Amino acid sequence: MFRIHPRVQGVNSKLIDLYQKVDPSTIGHMTDFGFLKGLKPLYRPIKFAGNAVTVRIPHMDSTAVHKAMDFVEPGDVIVVDMSGDEQRSCWGGMVSYAAKAKQVAGVIVSGCINDVPEILELNLPIFSLGISPLTTRILGIEGEINTTVSVSGTSISPGDLIVASDDGVFAINPKDAEQYARTAIEKQDAEIEMKRQVDEGVSLASLSGADKYFSK
Repeated sequence: MFRIHPRVQGVNSKLIDLYQKVDPSTIGHMTDFGFLKGLKPLYRPIKFAGNAVTVRIPHMDSTAVHKAMDFVEPGDVIVVDMSGDEQRSCWGGMVSYAAKAKQVAGVIVSGCINDVPEILELNLPIFSLGISPLTTRILGIEGEINTTVSVSGTSISPGDLIVASDDGVFAINPKDAEQYARTAIEKQDAEIEMKRQVDEGVSLASLSGADKYFSK
């Protein structure tokens, strides 16, 4: 059975602009939740942020991935949940070409990808678990579009904000995203002054507060 739910526009341009200045690893100082652990970028440097359009497929049937191309809009991030299949590729050159034509911001796959030279030529930003010549097929078994999915143990809902950089990928509900972004930007700005003081010979441990744990 196939289920298609309406596309959700949860992310606005203000959030996208904010997160152009934020790295997921800075958010990592604030929370353990929302990180898509184990995913790797196809290439570096890489950086994107966008609105999640989600797809869930049953291992070897990628019918829903192809159909999802009808629903994406410029700036979206396609998130594919492969139901635990880490050996098979559901994403290759043709679907990459379609995604690039739709001007997606990036792609997240909880399995493998293939047709690497074609994807690199398109310069399509993509994170996955790896590369595999064993692919999915158009079988028409089942799939879901714009539903809550699970990637690396993290739940991602349609319209969530996806943020990716060389360090990895972070997903967050847009309602909480602005607070995290502003705190992250403050931390990043503060590091400029910390580096200046390190250059002057000030101890990093004294600046970070680590010293207090050694004073007893």
